[in-house]
Amino acid sequence: QVQLVESGGGLVQAGGSLRLSCAASGRIYVIHDMGWYRQAPGKQRELVAGITRGGSTKYGDSVKGRFTISRDNAKNTLSLQMNSLKPEDTAVYYCNADVRSTTDYTARDYWGQGTQVTVSL
Repeated sequence: QVQLVESGGGLVQAGGSLRLSCAASGRIYVIHDMGWYRQAPGKQRELVAGITRGGSTKYGDSVKGRFTISRDNAKNTLSLQMNSLKPEDTAVYYCNADVRSTTDYTARDYWGQGTQVTVSL
């Protein structure tokens, strides 16, 4: 009923930049909090950045000052601008959204399929 599709991952050299995008579609009534998470091999999934519907943001300590999260409420999209990338940023990045659907107006947590970001030396 609600789908999240990420794009923009890829291979980049250390110090480079990438921009991830996430598009939400389906039976959407309203999207509340959105966020980006990442999971590296052998590690737990961690919060990268989050943003409320009103635009308040929070960042993981390891990405503060390098990554910027933004959203477009009219288009139901989420973005993550990643600058000064480091090899330790290598992970699968997931889009997450708390969505109230038109099916039953109950808020549920949705995840995208993930997009690979690889940062080489």
